[in-house]
Amino acid sequence: MSAAGSWLLLQRTSRRDPARLTSVILKLFGAKMIFFGAYVIIVVSVLRLRPVPFVIAFTVSFILLLFIEARALSRLSVTHVRRDERRGA
Repeated sequence: MSAAGSWLLLQRTSRRDPARLTSVILKLFGAKMIFFGAYVIIVVSVLRLRPVPFVIAFTVSFILLLFIEARALSRLSVTHVRRDERRGA
């Protein structure tokens, strides 16, 4: 859910003002770190899940999602570069 939401925001920012993309990426990353940090604390303390297996599974999935977002962002950047080259910018 967070990956889809951030991707939509990044695409919109990329279309409107590509120069702001880096600052939006950093803000989204910070927001995700705060949200998911709170999520881990709640799950481990309130739901009383075993912390080690949960943290390992969560970390792996979080890193994979960030990797997928990074690949998609790379493609988005390449698209902008190619578009600008065709325009002669």
